[in-house]
Amino acid sequence: MAHTMDTRIDHLGEATLRSPIQSNRFINDDQRVLYNVFPEELLKSIEDGNAPPAFERAGAREQIYFDPKSCRAAIVSCGGLCPGINNVIRSLVMQLYYVYGVKEILGIRYGYKGLNKKWNIEPVSLTPEIVKGIHTLGGSFLSSSRGSQPIDSIVDRLEELKVNILFTIGGDGTLRGGHQISQEILKRGLKISVLGIPKTIDNDISYLAKSFGFETAFSAAVQSIESAHAEAAGAPNGIGLVKLMGRHSGFIAANAALAFKEVNFVLIPEVDFDLEGDRGLFKVLQQRLDQKSHAVIVVAEGAGQKYFQEEGNKDPSGNVKLGDIGIYLKNRIKDYFKSIQYEINLKYIDPSYIIRSVRANPNDTVFCGVLAQNAVHAAMAGKTNMVIGVWNNIFVHVPIELVTSKRKQINPHGSLWQGVLESTGQPGLINE
Repeated sequence: MAHTMDTRIDHLGEATLRSPIQSNRFINDDQRVLYNVFPEELLKSIEDGNAPPAFERAGAREQIYFDPKSCRAAIVSCGGLCPGINNVIRSLVMQLYYVYGVKEILGIRYGYKGLNKKWNIEPVSLTPEIVKGIHTLGGSFLSSSRGSQPIDSIVDRLEELKVNILFTIGGDGTLRGGHQISQEILKRGLKISVLGIPKTIDNDISYLAKSFGFETAFSAAVQSIESAHAEAAGAPNGIGLVKLMGRHSGFIAANAALAFKEVNFVLIPEVDFDLEGDRGLFKVLQQRLDQKSHAVIVVAEGAGQKYFQEEGNKDPSGNVKLGDIGIYLKNRIKDYFKSIQYEINLKYIDPSYIIRSVRANPNDTVFCGVLAQNAVHAAMAGKTNMVIGVWNNIFVHVPIELVTSKRKQINPHGSLWQGVLESTGQPGLINE
């Protein structure tokens, strides 16, 4: 239940130093942002004798914990690429250097691997001069890697480098690692802040309205869908099939389809579908071709995994390797129409590694900048084991344990999926 949510933020100690920021708009820890804004939910919490769950509001604090003159920060990005990583890195450096006066900033290369001394990867010094133009580039200025590293080795390295603040840019696995790092720091009695900045184009991190890079990703995906539609409409019985990222959550596929209104079928991990039978994809696709002579299908990479034998193989990040639903659908659709002697022209597009490596669009650029600014505010105030996010259009502090407690997915009965169904006109693709 929502009212059992633990939204308390960990602190390294009392913040006793005056912030160097000249402002009359400081935020205090008592300012909260409600988790649920529906009146009936609020009343239920009150009737149950509970305070409505709420997040600590982000922003500059009047008192800070770290002395900027002696503070050393480090930045690491982990996992796959995502639009906006360089924007976050640049903004962190600029905020630390110019706003707080922190002059020692280290860039950790190749993810958590760069914090394991075994690999002999030296950090780089980050200054405004070095990072000033990286926001115009896609990818990661610090490079990245997947996979976990021994937590004790990471904390050993942080101690050796005399790091006071570690900013971790990454998704679910990176944030889990950040939590483990903060727990080892606590066990050792060290005063090192660990701040997470959530990164995933899948937008599947819970208790956050959105993650950076998501909007750019589905915007870039629209270009591929436009091409698929042009190919489909330009041939008799043309089918454009586009596979997009989304291991467990179909947010990219759903939003891209809503952004480009020519999609006829959207297949996502959260909603089961059949291929055969009167209500299966083959039959309804054939009906669409009979009526309109072309069709566009968008499928998320994690959809339809019931068609693959589970082998249990995992990638370096610990994710179960998925069967390739795009290639599988392409071949099965071709085989079906060949079996009924029905001529089709199918074009298959997989833009996955294109959409995740482009530079951030203007909206994401703004979002990345504000995330980074608030991450620095929180870290300098001595907060730790938390992530910066946005909820109800307000930037907030959320415990890492909470955001990694479950995965955010599309609600098949919610307004987003209802909007997709109304936009595409697709029927239920399952023989119940």
